[in-house]
Amino acid sequence: MTPTTRTVVEDLLHRIGHAGPEHIAELYAEHADWRLDWPEDQHGSPATPWIRHRATRADAADHFRDLAEHHVPGQVGTEIERILVDGEDAVVLGEIRLTARPTGRPYRARFALHLTVRDGLIVRHHVYEDSLAVSLAFAPADGGIPVAGGGGSASPRP
Repeated sequence: MTPTTRTVVEDLLHRIGHAGPEHIAELYAEHADWRLDWPEDQHGSPATPWIRHRATRADAADHFRDLAEHHVPGQVGTEIERILVDGEDAVVLGEIRLTARPTGRPYRARFALHLTVRDGLIVRHHVYEDSLAVSLAFAPADGGIPVAGGGGSASPRP
């Protein structure tokens, strides 16, 4: 029997909080549409390498590995406010609370996660989050915002 969309989404959220990257990735189809609503020129920057589009189950595991590497363990929290389900589609609304490992700065970012579940596996993972909060947490000590391509930073506007 194929699990429902809600069951898969709830399992994913549980695994994100309690399991390793490989176990989380088991919920994804071999090929999935994984997108992040984040400025394209910032994808894969040295400061936030987990922020990039993905396409495979192995990529999903890499995402959760990269995410863990760049945040302080034990200083993590997620508040799920609502899970909305319509057939194969689900939207998870909430807020993450993390601490950037390189800077030690905590941050909060609201998010919406659009998932599509087909045949018991996630085939779409689209994230919409407060990218400014994340960028500021990982910004160099001079207060600049990390820029892709390494090295530089762009100063925030007053």
